[in-house]
Amino acid sequence: MMLRRIYIRTQSFSKEAHQILSIHEAALSRTVLLDETYKTLKGLSLRQDELLRQALRCIENRLFRAAHILGWTALVDLIEEKLASDGFRKLNSARRNWNISSLDQLQENYPEFQIIEACKDVGLATRSEMRILQGFLSKRNLCAHPSNFFPDYNQTLGYIADVLDRVKNIQSKPY
Repeated sequence: MMLRRIYIRTQSFSKEAHQILSIHEAALSRTVLLDETYKTLKGLSLRQDELLRQALRCIENRLFRAAHILGWTALVDLIEEKLASDGFRKLNSARRNWNISSLDQLQENYPEFQIIEACKDVGLATRSEMRILQGFLSKRNLCAHPSNFFPDYNQTLGYIADVLDRVKNIQSKPY
């Protein structure tokens, strides 16, 4: 019983310390607070969950380009899962020249940019949300391919926070 009280007090102290330290620009405690936001997400697949956890670990280890890539990968996985949830009926109806029957077929035949555009066509994203997703993809591409883009701690925290917000948004949409 005594150990449990010590553990609870230690956890409480740790949480409060991270909240205090998180106001400092380069403090890793800001990642801890982002991790708390992540914990509020519900209904992620095991793959999406692991990808987002890895993105947070990348931030902690200052692997900022990798964090962008993993965050985007989790988001696009959620989008593709949502498009597949009705057996691709809405997608095939909106894009008559597409005849998708599996995730593999979607991923192999259509670039992510076209998949994002299709989200607007099926009502999974508004025009402005589509533009936001295209911006995320653009940043992901800068990180995944040779470029002069080297995101810093703040940019990466912002990107992952925005990805987490977008995940919540997409999960809440009826489809």
